[in-house]
Amino acid sequence: MVCLGNICRSPMAEGILRQQIEESGKKAIVDSAGIYGYHAGEPPDERAVHVLKKNGIDISSLTARRFSVNDFDHFDKIYVMDVSNLMQVMALARSDDDKQKISMIMDEVIPESKRSVPDPYYGGLEGFDEVYSMLHEAASVIVQKL
Repeated sequence: MVCLGNICRSPMAEGILRQQIEESGKKAIVDSAGIYGYHAGEPPDERAVHVLKKNGIDISSLTARRFSVNDFDHFDKIYVMDVSNLMQVMALARSDDDKQKISMIMDEVIPESKRSVPDPYYGGLEGFDEVYSMLHEAASVIVQKL
């Protein structure tokens, strides 16, 4: 799961998908990262923690990290939150195999829609609630495909 700074959307996506995978009885490794490392080592935004906690998910122990080219070696799928993230991760891809791993997460709900998950950072809790709903829907589709 990749977004800009790894404190809002991508840790929310990580927490939601981990919970749904666990509840399904399936197994997968889920992680998140940011395009930029300026929040590296920080916990998720308190609003993201709050919205997930009220939905029964605890992401308070996660810490932000920067996306690395090595992530292509460790993960089968790399989900990005918006078109800007898509272009930035694609630019880091070393091969067509790497590029095939990258998808916009909302394309799981509506294939090839290129629908972005809005960055809620500069808004209030309602933006985080909207992001939660979008990511919950996408995670449900991803779990069905596992």
